Amino acid sequence: MGQRIVVGVSGSPRGLATLYRATVEARERGAGLCAVLAWQLPGGGLGGRATYGTTVLGECRAAAVEQLRATLALAFADARPGVPVSGLTVRGEPGAVLVEAARSADDLLVVGTGTRRGWFPGLRPSVARYCLTHATCPVLAIPPDPLDAELAALLSAA
Repeated sequence: MGQRIVVGVSGSPRGLATLYRATVEARERGAGLCAVLAWQLPGGGLGGRATYGTTVLGECRAAAVEQLRATLALAFADARPGVPVSGLTVRGEPGAVLVEAARSADDLLVVGTGTRRGWFPGLRPSVARYCLTHATCPVLAIPPDPLDAELAALLSAA
């Protein structure tokens, strides 16, 4: 099995930037690209079939698959990626899902590092930090673009 570039996707503009960077890495290394979207049930997803029922579980799973499909379609609408692309949706915490998906030492895990804003930034675990401390393969952490912060500041002032 050859090298894979495993990238976490969310559908956000930051996530698209991370996906593009992972695609560049895959091209440069002659590797396949595996886009992974972690999903959870409403409210954090601690329940199961008994709590939510099979209908809600199926709807959430289908929504995650559609979100991944739409993200890949948007990312590669103008040009083909030039590498084999696969997608994977997994129910679970994003960090743990990504680390499990990139379990081969030959893989490269690409994650975005978000900004820690809001009232309680410590309550939301950092996916990038989890991946950096738990992955058994190399991890490439993509920092936020400084222009994103400037744009956010302009939009909030308007």
